[in-house]
Amino acid sequence: MLFSSLTFLLIFLPLCLLFYFIFPNIKYKNIILLLFSLVFYAWGEPVYILLMLLSILITYIFGLLIDKSKHKKTFLVLGIIFLLFNLLFFKYGNFIVDNINYLFDLNIKSLNLPLPIGISFYTFQALSYLIDLYRGKFKVQKNILNLALYISLFPQLIAGPIVRYEQVERQINYREQTLEKVVEGSHRFIIGLSKKVILANSMALICDTIYNQYYNYGTIILWIAAITFMFQIFFDFSGYSDMAIGLGKIFGFEFLENFYYPYVAKSITEFWRRWHISLSSWFKDYIYIPLGGSRCSKLKNIRNIFIVWLLTGLWHGANWNYIIWGIYFGILLLLEKFIFKDILEKTPNIIRHLVTIFFILISWTIFKIEDINSLLIILKDMFIYKSSNISLFIHTNSSLFFNFLFIIPCIYFSYEHKKIDINNSIKYNIINICYFILFIINIIFIIGSNYNPFIYFRF
Repeated sequence: MLFSSLTFLLIFLPLCLLFYFIFPNIKYKNIILLLFSLVFYAWGEPVYILLMLLSILITYIFGLLIDKSKHKKTFLVLGIIFLLFNLLFFKYGNFIVDNINYLFDLNIKSLNLPLPIGISFYTFQALSYLIDLYRGKFKVQKNILNLALYISLFPQLIAGPIVRYEQVERQINYREQTLEKVVEGSHRFIIGLSKKVILANSMALICDTIYNQYYNYGTIILWIAAITFMFQIFFDFSGYSDMAIGLGKIFGFEFLENFYYPYVAKSITEFWRRWHISLSSWFKDYIYIPLGGSRCSKLKNIRNIFIVWLLTGLWHGANWNYIIWGIYFGILLLLEKFIFKDILEKTPNIIRHLVTIFFILISWTIFKIEDINSLLIILKDMFIYKSSNISLFIHTNSSLFFNFLFIIPCIYFSYEHKKIDINNSIKYNIINICYFILFIINIIFIIGSNYNPFIYFRF
């Protein structure tokens, strides 16, 4: 398994920072970052580190071939095939075999391959490198260590954001290292850690408690589970992105934002402009637009949207609930674009917002429950009223009372607020002290909790 949270925070990260800042030369800093990134991944995936190294080698070789050969497109296609084969075999192999057995009543032995952590993220980064190189957006990276650093950089290796090579091409060898960036990055990291450890984990205990015995609970309690999971996945995933962006800034990298208050959206279209921005833009630039985007017939545009959202669902996991989840969003986006566009424009913002949240709540229920039979029962009980013995739930789960208190800050921090204006040294020092105290509080929460894994680690 990956480093425990405490091992990462109190041993791995301090050692990495120590060695990183000892060396003044950017070349050696990069080597330190690369070594620690490989150790970070190897600690969690002793065998699958070889798979990631293979992906790096494939990307490097085919990058050189695309750059030098007259048959650029051929080598691009071959590079994509090799990278996608790794992803399909290790992530979807079991799923494919199980469904073949079910459809044709066969008994092919399942591969039983454990999922390589973060394979979707680093594969998509490698793919974007080859495609953008073919498009002539940058020069080929001839230093394999620099390319390896781009693909394996540990702050965003496991759960994004998905970084494009063109965004960090210059930063790999020329990036600014300042005390101000270190402090700003540290603040962002602690904010992300707090989202995960304090808010997401608190919500996780509530929704997992309910879903583990969903058959005992009625409509009201199942909607509570949906609401808490909606907050859990947001603060879990955006928290990781904040941590990645913060760590990147400490090391001098500027990563693009991955979330921008998605739960303020007034449409599903707006929601996906704010949620997992790096993934949405990846599918737009490398799948949707090459297929023709919206600059084609209406029928083809519908086809393009459907393909993108089918792939988006598959990207999230090798299970039918993720496919249903992707198709669900595809249908909603098609309805918004082609049927309800004029109606939505005339609808008051508050109504649009509430309707959007309603459909998002349903989507996260589909996303959360992998067993289709259980999913159907839960959805039925959410919409066909089933009485909930709330007093019994409270009595049997009294230990969750403290967790329920965090729903209020979850709602509050889901909306944008003005940043504190730091215009003097006293305020600056007070804020730094507050962040340090918040970090200590996070450590206390981690020590007292058995639940710390990030949801998106398995994607």
